[in-house]
Amino acid sequence: MKIKKKLLLLFVFIPLGMLCQDFSLNGKVFDANKNAISFANIVLLSKQDSTIVSGTSSNDLGDFYLNKIQPNSYILKISFVGFHDYSKEIQVDKNITLPYVILNESKQSIEEVSIVVKKPTVKKEVDRLVFNVANTALSEGNMMEVLRSTPGVLVIDNNIQIKSGAPTVYINDKKVHLSGEELAQLLEGSPANNIKSIEVITNPPAKYDASSGAVLNIVMDKNLITGYRGSVFTNYTQGVFPRSNVGTTNFYKTEKFNVFANYSFTQSKINRESDEVINFLENDAVSEKWTTDIDRNSWSKTHNFNLNLDYFFDDYNTLSFASNLLFLPYYKYKIKSNTEISENASNPLTSFKSDNLSRDRKHNLGFDLDYVHTFKNEAKLSLNTHYTVYNYNRKQDVFSDYFYQDTPNTTNAFNTKANQGTDIYTSQLDYSATINETSSFSLGIKTSFITAESDITQFDVVGNNQTLNTDNSDAFNYNEDILAAYIGYDKKWKKWSLSAGFRIEETAIKGESPITNEENKQDYLKGFPVFNLQYQITDKVSATVNYKRSVDRPSYQNLNPFAYYLNDNTIVTGNPNLQPAFVDYIKLGTTINDMYTFEAYYKYMDASFLELPIQDNIENQIIYTPINLSNTVEYGFDFTTYFNVTKNWFLYFVTSFYNIQDLATLNGERLKTDSWSNYSVLSNDFSLLKDKSLTANLTFVYVGKNQQGFQTVDGRLATDLAIKKTILKKKATISLSAADLFNLQDFTVNAKYLDQNNSRYSNQDNRYIKLGFSYKFGNTILETNERTKSRKERDRLEK
Repeated sequence: MKIKKKLLLLFVFIPLGMLCQDFSLNGKVFDANKNAISFANIVLLSKQDSTIVSGTSSNDLGDFYLNKIQPNSYILKISFVGFHDYSKEIQVDKNITLPYVILNESKQSIEEVSIVVKKPTVKKEVDRLVFNVANTALSEGNMMEVLRSTPGVLVIDNNIQIKSGAPTVYINDKKVHLSGEELAQLLEGSPANNIKSIEVITNPPAKYDASSGAVLNIVMDKNLITGYRGSVFTNYTQGVFPRSNVGTTNFYKTEKFNVFANYSFTQSKINRESDEVINFLENDAVSEKWTTDIDRNSWSKTHNFNLNLDYFFDDYNTLSFASNLLFLPYYKYKIKSNTEISENASNPLTSFKSDNLSRDRKHNLGFDLDYVHTFKNEAKLSLNTHYTVYNYNRKQDVFSDYFYQDTPNTTNAFNTKANQGTDIYTSQLDYSATINETSSFSLGIKTSFITAESDITQFDVVGNNQTLNTDNSDAFNYNEDILAAYIGYDKKWKKWSLSAGFRIEETAIKGESPITNEENKQDYLKGFPVFNLQYQITDKVSATVNYKRSVDRPSYQNLNPFAYYLNDNTIVTGNPNLQPAFVDYIKLGTTINDMYTFEAYYKYMDASFLELPIQDNIENQIIYTPINLSNTVEYGFDFTTYFNVTKNWFLYFVTSFYNIQDLATLNGERLKTDSWSNYSVLSNDFSLLKDKSLTANLTFVYVGKNQQGFQTVDGRLATDLAIKKTILKKKATISLSAADLFNLQDFTVNAKYLDQNNSRYSNQDNRYIKLGFSYKFGNTILETNERTKSRKERDRLEK
């Protein structure tokens, strides 16, 4: 699309506010000894229905101030821990200054005040599961700890999954764009005391991108209190090597303006080891066997900055700005490998050792501007514009020593320089309105424009001389334009609930290598329906049916044809001819007593793609590259339950038995495989001590032997234990956690089909102990405007 077309899709709004006469209310809060009480809760309630009209908190001098109060009768309520509540009926028809408000200390001391902690509750809705955690023991930790306890969500080695796939993560319906590791850093450094609920949306409505599979939405509670809140945190993790992160969050809110700022720094060294065996074949017999030990270490230093600003013009118009900035100034990746080559799979022939050193730098900067207008009939119009600039640079040096039986030893050396720059522009307009008390609708449009330019240059090194290798030097330019529109409808009857929608997306893709003149174009218009229906059979039994069509687009890295060498003969590369996969998903389920859910599902993926090791038996190379299969069919049966075993013990259990069938044509031959597997999770949350200040979580995750493409992956068991204790009047939290208690998360992947015969054992750095500390200061009851925004297009940068 031309630039002028893009400009036509940018929107400018001029908000119109309604002028009305309003007044202010101010006063001071003291105790019986005339000492000022800071951070007292000041709430103004409607006399008619007791709804909250406005609210704030007292400052260090005990002063409070409320403005923009319309003439009416109200109830002023002032409260503070350890004191009796103060209530007074007020008629507002002018600006009011109250005399000193005296709060009388309760007879019980603060230590004796009974703290009511609710139990987590789970609600199954037509298209999602809602896990309510507000005012529970879980809300005293961080966001990641809440996710670990959320039914339907699996966290292994800081990777978030819903069933077998990674969800799109949202905070207050705003996408999170960070990679798995970066997202873990954000969630572990964000306090959970403002989380209202976690929504596990397994069949998201049409307003979400067609490329969104399952959606995880973190809903933050709203709060009218104004003032300042901040926190500092740090974590130390000891795996094979130590790693740590430290950061601070700060939030300030007034009647008109909110600002949230966050900074975190992470420093890590990660270890990964693998043993690989490749049987190169000739005439269906093993001609050479290559056995390789690989040791990989990565060092990194990462800076994350987040800034959110909200400005409230009035009750109907809000303008927001958000920026999420990631800087990786230092990343070192060192690979040492030792390969033994045997002839006829037994007689030693030769060996070689390779040293591979890469140094990377990157930044990923995202900016969002939002405007929201709420009409008097509660209809909402919102506009978002988004821009991402991503830049990545890598320098790589590879050196290999070859040792022969009967000939002199030789060496081989080369270096590469790779660069990638990506720009993402998106604009989205949404409108939602209520038709009546039981139905509503929504509609919207979205445009996204992505441009990516990459290049790689390789030099062969002989002594002190470098020679350009034109065969392994290339450039790749990628352009993707998507225009989308959607409409959604929701309806509730006495026993029925319906959520349905339709999304249409036109996609134009162009990838080209200017040096080789190779070009790949894709242009398609596709529709994506979604349908969710729930029927309440009895008060305790409900049934649901869900259907959704979606698309899985390759990441930019998957499309990039450049080769990354682990050693001279092991290569990782992309595939510029990779096609998107289209997914049809249907699920039938029933829930009994809000505790037991039985579901059966069927998923058909047309042109599914995944990375496979492809061994070249002539050149003795193994190339890891993504390819399209003909299709993948998955179906299975799930059972889920969650309940409070005791008042201090919450249990969640799920087990899934599923079958995966893959069909493809490789090297001119039709290949089909299928296998059954099991996936089970048992999660236990404990609240201990009288004040619930000590909590623990113990989780077991079992993944049975399963199929990924035409590879067989061994079963594994993950076990995590996390303990945390709030101290200093619940302003501070210390935590201790341990992962992979039984050291059963390592696994072997085998590929044995056609002329492919290889295996890989992976020993990942996922067994560790972590110690954490966080401290909150200021008005700790404040709700932030934190929302880490993103777009699905940004997610694909990091896949």
